[in-house]
Parts: sequence; C-alpha cells; structure tokens
Amino acid sequence: MDMTRRELFQRAGYGIGGLALSNLLRGEAGNAAPHFRPRARSVIYIHLIGAPSHLDLFDDKPELRKHSGEKCPDAFFDAKKLAFIRQHPTLLGTPATEKFRIRPCGESGIAISNLLPNLQRCVDDIALIKTLHTDEFNHAPAQLFLQTGFGRFGRPSLGAWTNYGLGSENDDLPGFVVMVTGQYPGAGNSLFGSGFLPSRYQGVEFRTRGDAVLFLSNPKGVDAPARRRVVDAVNELNEVELADVGDPEIATRIRQYELAYRMQSSVPELMDIGREPAAIHELYGTKPGRTSFANNCLLARRLVERGVRFVQLFDQGWDHHGAVFSRLPVKCRQIDQPIAALLMDLKSRGMLDETLVVWSSEFGRTPMAQGNDGEGRRTKPGRDHHNVAYSVWMAGGGVKPGTVYGQTDELGYAPVDRPMHVHDFNATILHLLGIDHKRLTFRFQGRDFRLTDVKGHVADGVIR
Repeated sequence: MDMTRRELFQRAGYGIGGLALSNLLRGEAGNAAPHFRPRARSVIYIHLIGAPSHLDLFDDKPELRKHSGEKCPDAFFDAKKLAFIRQHPTLLGTPATEKFRIRPCGESGIAISNLLPNLQRCVDDIALIKTLHTDEFNHAPAQLFLQTGFGRFGRPSLGAWTNYGLGSENDDLPGFVVMVTGQYPGAGNSLFGSGFLPSRYQGVEFRTRGDAVLFLSNPKGVDAPARRRVVDAVNELNEVELADVGDPEIATRIRQYELAYRMQSSVPELMDIGREPAAIHELYGTKPGRTSFANNCLLARRLVERGVRFVQLFDQGWDHHGAVFSRLPVKCRQIDQPIAALLMDLKSRGMLDETLVVWSSEFGRTPMAQGNDGEGRRTKPGRDHHNVAYSVWMAGGGVKPGTVYGQTDELGYAPVDRPMHVHDFNATILHLLGIDHKRLTFRFQGRDFRLTDVKGHVADGVIR
C-alpha cells in the first residue's frame, strides 16, 4: 500500500518536520535551560521612553548647580554629537529647592530626588548604576541599541532572547508580554520583536481596554467548541505542511493557534485587576477599567506571578528638551507610586528575590541647557540627549541591594569610575537569569549572533 509523506513522518517519528513538531509539542524553548544557577526567574523591565533627566533624579552635582548659567567647558561641546544644541551652551544645574533636592535615603544612603518620594522608601532594595553609556544619541537608534544590542532594525530584543533561552513557565500565557502607556516608542514594535529568531519568541502586546490581545475574542456567533474545531482543522493542515518542508515558522503558527485558544480563558482572568483587594489598589493607585501605568505595574506582578518570563513596560513622555523643571515633576508623579508599590508588593509576597526589576531609558540628558523643545520653539530650558553617561537601576533577582555602581565627573558629563556599556548591562541581566551571554547565540546568514555582539562583561559589582 502506498504511504503518503505525512504518514511516513507520523510513523517514522523523525526527519526535520517530525523533530520540529515533536519539540513543539514538548513546549521546548530555543535552549530550554539556564547555563548555570539563575538568581532571577523572571524580569519586569521598565523603559521610560524619551529619557528622564538622571541629573535631576539620581546624580546630584553641587558643582553643576554652582556654575549653572555659565558657558560649559569647550570639551563638552566642541566636535561633539548633540541632537539639537547648535550653539555653545551654558550649564544647567538642578534647582536648589526642597522640591528638587536629591538627598541620601535609607540605611544605604543612596541619594534620590524628592520628586520620587515613594521610591526613596525602597532605596535599600536597588542597585543604582550611574555610568551607563550607549553608542547612539537619537531616540529610535538608542532604543534599538538598548533593547537589541544594535542601532538598526532586524535584531532580536532582550525579551525575545530571554524567551528563546528560557521559555515560559505557563503554557497558557506568552513567555514575553509588553504593555505601553502613551505613544509608541520611536523604534516601534521592533523593541520587542524577535528579529531573526522564530517569531514565537517575540513580545505579545497586551492592552488594558477592550480585548487584551487583538482579535482574541471569538466573533459573534462562534462559541468555544466551534473555535476548537477551527483550530484543530487549521493545525492539521499546518502539520502536513510542517512535515513536508520543516519550516520553523509553521511550527510557530501551530503553537500560536494553540496558545491563542488557551489564552481565551487565561487572559480575561489575568486582566481582571478588580479582583485584587482594595488595599492593593490603594498601594498602586490603580483604577480598574482604565489604561494607566499604575494598572500596568499591577498587571506585571500578576503576569510574573503566573510564570510569564519577561514583562516589558514602556511609558512615553520623558523627552524634556524644554521646561524640564515643570515637566519632569509631572511624569515623576505618574510613575513613582506604582513602581514603589511594585517593589513593595513583590517583596511582601516573597517574589522580589526571584524577580528582576529594571528601570531604564535609551540615554540620559545633558548637563548643558537646551533652550527649546526640540522642534525649534523657544521655551524654558530643558536638556538635550546625552549618551556619554546616565543612571539606571535594578532591584531584586540577585541584585546587590543598597549599592551605587560607578561615578561621573563633578559636572555629570562623563564616567570617572566603573563605566558600564549597554552590552555590559545586558550581559549582567542575562547573567542574573542564569544565561551566559556569550553562549546564548543563534545562527543566521552564516554567522552566530548574540545580544551583546562581540562585547559585554558581567558587572559583578551589582550582583549579590
């Protein structure tokens, strides 16, 4: 009796298609296991789009304040790449008022601005890095460089690499979830894309109003049994094609159909933050049924609680080329309570030790004043893009708490102690997840690629 190709693969149980389908059904990720004992099980990564002024939040410079209004040193301007400053600028110090005071907090004495009073209470849980630097100085390329290790489109994001290396601990939810408040970042969804990795590893965007995932609900007149029959029929056809050509994207398609079907039950329960106690809503400042950064922080905790490996929160509105001293406090009020609540909530549940929380942006802001809003309109002074040194922090997940890593010069322009490149930063994050950044690779177009390119060193000084 003649045997069809599909029957051959099904009976033999080997071959490209059979292996791909077998791996798929076992739910295996790209590497499927950490390289060594992980400190963190999951990541909540906060990216503040546009770049907050680290000099006015974390890196107090009395000398900058003393010389505010004076011409900046020639070395800060001559032959430098600046996004918008065209004429020799003046220095701009943080206002000497209680509102903007950057003061030592907690037992560690880490200095944080009074613009972030709730985060000040959590200072002993964080490791503050003051010397991060990047190769790019405009938003979209710098966003790509931070998230993918490369300043142009086409590379996998940090979340995708993590998902590829470790997979998800929940078969009913994606391994990598993304939520955005405000406008999309300039680099768009490439910041959570899979690049040349199979598309199953890309971030899945969740929305807090309507369908959490677009088109997740059944159309009118289609019930759950009918949807199950459709999924089964489509996947049968996909399995035939997978066995025939062995394309991993077909395996992705099969997996995603199955995941979407399971998510129809798991996602509505997850997104219903109204089930949380009143005390939790008060802690975060959440309002069920609305889109807000606070709601996204609470959802991030609920996601990692359910085994999602990587949760990325983007928040727009931090690009303060003008009026930085009136606009920065507004944004700080929006995110201060929710982020502190997230840290306290994770800690009270015993989850902070295994959840790495990251605060970041694509670059920092200059110690020099910019007198317009980035579009040529004169306004109160702000700060231009600054890629030479800026502040980020991490907490939980194996991070050494109450730590300051690196120092900048007296005017806050450049590192003078322990500079940290973006590749070092990403190598350290992967290390905390139990991943050797040099071994997490993917072969594409004849070359083995990795997130940290051919550079990157783990910053032991921030690891407990």
